[in-house]
Amino acid sequence: MLAFISLAALMLLAALAFVVPPLLRGGAPRNAAGEVRRKLRALEQARSDGILDDTEYAAKRAALGEALLAGVDPTPKRASYFRVALMLALLLPAAAIVLYRLVGAPHALDPAALVRTDAAPDHAQDMQAAIAKLVDKLKQNPNDVEGWALLGRAQKSLQHFAEARDALKRAHELAPDEADITVEYAEALALASADHRLAGQPRALIDAVLKTQPAHQRALWLTGIAESQERNYDGAIAVWNKLLPLLPADSDVAASIKRQIAQAQALRDGKPLPADDETATAANASTPPPATAASASTANTKDSNATDGPHITVEVALDPKLKDKVAPGDVLFVYAKAAQGPPMPVAIAKLTAAQLPASVTLTDGMGMLPSMKLSTFPQVIIGARISKSGNAIAQSGDLQTLSAPLPNSRSEAVQLTIDQIVP
Repeated sequence: MLAFISLAALMLLAALAFVVPPLLRGGAPRNAAGEVRRKLRALEQARSDGILDDTEYAAKRAALGEALLAGVDPTPKRASYFRVALMLALLLPAAAIVLYRLVGAPHALDPAALVRTDAAPDHAQDMQAAIAKLVDKLKQNPNDVEGWALLGRAQKSLQHFAEARDALKRAHELAPDEADITVEYAEALALASADHRLAGQPRALIDAVLKTQPAHQRALWLTGIAESQERNYDGAIAVWNKLLPLLPADSDVAASIKRQIAQAQALRDGKPLPADDETATAANASTPPPATAASASTANTKDSNATDGPHITVEVALDPKLKDKVAPGDVLFVYAKAAQGPPMPVAIAKLTAAQLPASVTLTDGMGMLPSMKLSTFPQVIIGARISKSGNAIAQSGDLQTLSAPLPNSRSEAVQLTIDQIVP
């Protein structure tokens, strides 16, 4: 863990070297040549630490070299960005360390995207204030690519996935050839979707990046996740094996990828998942949520037997007084979330209202994010929600119900009746 903390610190410093200085500059004259040379030194350090591969290093160095020859700062910004930059610089690194414990080391492949999803109240308020100021600045300068990308990362840190998607979409529109932004946009598209899958447009964007940058580490990692979501475990293993040589051999990131490979092999062969620790990642994300109640029950029972982990059977019904408010095609989410901890579900099944009353078994194989699974939290809350929009995040007018805190595994079914309207 100490090795990871050191690596994370270096990665965060390198990320901030590219995110914050553009926001701080402006107003008073600066020594442009000296600034570019400073960035070149930061690039050298990032490459030596394994943060940038040779392709990324060469591209960034070429851009800075051109700026040095022209005698101009490649990313000038107004001095009015100072407070926003300073606040985000303080908040994002602190958030990154917590995210590692939540979702695991592969997110360290893109240090600028290291943001937490379980922000504490004070942190969330500070981040909201920084976001509000950044939004104001973007209204004044709507073509600021760096600003839109930073806004997307900040919104993602607060689980505002739709807002993160929209901000990163704008950044992508302004810089369609910027690989890092394209990959972040693809990931945000998946996070903002109801099922969090990478199939479709997210996968197409990632594939496009890999055509021009076949060694892009985050794109390779997400490609493996996408293959796993389709249960193509051989494909996931092959992609992650391509990623491994690009990482420092003794790094926590490489160790985490090796665990993902081992977990994919176990899922492919129908064997129990290998024991993992707090840094284990992504195996859960590889199992797609079931599409129907019948498949949910069958698949979940199989996964539960395979992993011998905790499971909770949930029997869901609709209060007759709310029957007129529900259409057969409305989406039904049945989920478990930590009684104390991040709000993100640790297991979730997606059905339709037409399937009510329904019986679903929630297991470790139904997590939305890596290392957030049913067995991680001893006490969970079980919920059921009907959504007309299909959005996984509760919205006004949705119908729902929540249980009291329960053990994360039990032999008796949990009985839920949907009888509340989200205000």
